[in-house]
Amino acid sequence: MIVQKVLEDTIYKTIKKSSTCISPDVYSAFERAINVEKSEVSKRAFEATRRSLDLSITNENPACPDTGWPLFFFKIGNDTKIEGGMLALEEISRRMVEKATKEGYLRATMKHPLTGVDPGNNIGMNVPNFTYRFVPGDSMQVTYVAKGGGSECFGGTRYRVMAFADGLIAIEKFIIDCYIAASRAGAICPPAVLGVGIGGTSDIATKIAKEAATLRIVGSHHPEPAIAKIEEDLYRAINGLQIGGMGSGGETSVFAVNVEYAYTHLAGIAVAMNANCWVARRATTKVYGDGRIEELDNPNWFDGR
Repeated sequence: MIVQKVLEDTIYKTIKKSSTCISPDVYSAFERAINVEKSEVSKRAFEATRRSLDLSITNENPACPDTGWPLFFFKIGNDTKIEGGMLALEEISRRMVEKATKEGYLRATMKHPLTGVDPGNNIGMNVPNFTYRFVPGDSMQVTYVAKGGGSECFGGTRYRVMAFADGLIAIEKFIIDCYIAASRAGAICPPAVLGVGIGGTSDIATKIAKEAATLRIVGSHHPEPAIAKIEEDLYRAINGLQIGGMGSGGETSVFAVNVEYAYTHLAGIAVAMNANCWVARRATTKVYGDGRIEELDNPNWFDGR
């Protein structure tokens, strides 16, 4: 059985790491961008941000002042036993979000959407948000994602329904147009990690787009060749736009394009885009049934698909 004290320590440390330590794959994306960049302005932007990320790790400060929405993704083994059950898991997660907020690893950004009431602890209706995936085994895995406000509120997330007659060209054009509009509006911090969801209902498409943006590592490829080709085509097309670091112009306009899909109704195809910030904050920890703890660089969220 996984005891509550282990969960408390694990979840708190995962939140803290997500906020302060950039993932190795994202850090490597910065290094690649610096190496290929021809624009001096854009190159300086990448270098300055990388230095800031290094200082965040050293000083244990948030990698970005916008620590965004608190999002939890749990992979739970079918035979996992948790002291207090699933309700205890969610309650502990809320308490650890509140603790991380009070200690400065998260900024208090969550408030009532209509009244503006701000509890000051990032706890409220449907926040933190919990997503579950059940797998074989007796271990569990917690991934915490700090999803920035700009990438959600001001154009980094977009959705449309396509007709089958529109075809793949229309889907790809929609994604490219959305990325251009989001970058031009200053809604996102390019180069983003871009998630694309194709198919399902509107909420399924937007959900898998977010998961693709936040839980797939930079440099990964979809296992189905046809989907991987869409990823590569969009990656090349968006980088060809020369948006560059923070819109300053340059070789790297997107760090990655990750596409996921769901079966759809014959009436149409839901298509969604979700952009993750260029610091793409996430952290994952696995808790084994015997109490062992392992920090992971890859959430492996889509394993088993």
